[in-house]
Amino acid sequence: MATFVLVPGGWHGSWSFEAVVPLLERAGHTVHALTLTGLRPDDDNATVATANLDTHADDVLRLLDRAHITSATLVGHSYGGMVLSAAADRARGRVSRLVYLDAYVPRNGESCWLSTTERYRQAFILGAASTGYAVLPPAGGDPRRRPHPLASFMQTIRLTGAVDHAPRREFVYCSGWEDRTPFTEIRTRLQADPEWQVHDLPTGHNAMREAPGAVAELLT
Repeated sequence: MATFVLVPGGWHGSWSFEAVVPLLERAGHTVHALTLTGLRPDDDNATVATANLDTHADDVLRLLDRAHITSATLVGHSYGGMVLSAAADRARGRVSRLVYLDAYVPRNGESCWLSTTERYRQAFILGAASTGYAVLPPAGGDPRRRPHPLASFMQTIRLTGAVDHAPRREFVYCSGWEDRTPFTEIRTRLQADPEWQVHDLPTGHNAMREAPGAVAELLT
């Protein structure tokens, strides 16, 4: 059985996987769903302001240490793909599988800001206008969403290449919002790479909520 570590996307917490977790557990797997630093309901302003990509990678690494995980399947949604890459690069061989669920797959020196489209860069700017350090959630959506630390969107990732040695690397493209997705170029790049397996789900971006059964089946 696998040990899953689920990393949410921007503005979201562990609750974004709430429909998938019981399906994985029912199949006999161990599941840890994270809420990243700065996105927890009791985090103060200073915590939000100082949280960056390194902070979030450390959240994953601390979990691996605390739970004594030596063969993790890391699953990251959206911004969570940035966290996956940073954590796996530093995990010293403790990651057996990476699954980028409609997520950014950065190369060394890239950031979420650089990897996304102008549409989302403008959303980051407008969302951070009131505080300068936290990006408000886009209008609509789940009321549990929290302002997201701006620094984590802006920080460039530093990769040694260790992430490329994960035994399995997979990308899931959600094709139900192709008019707005920032992930089309990533899918094209990874489809041309024989070391990657690319899947397609005919859902919107939040596949975990739209089709939790399909996501769980893909993961297992």
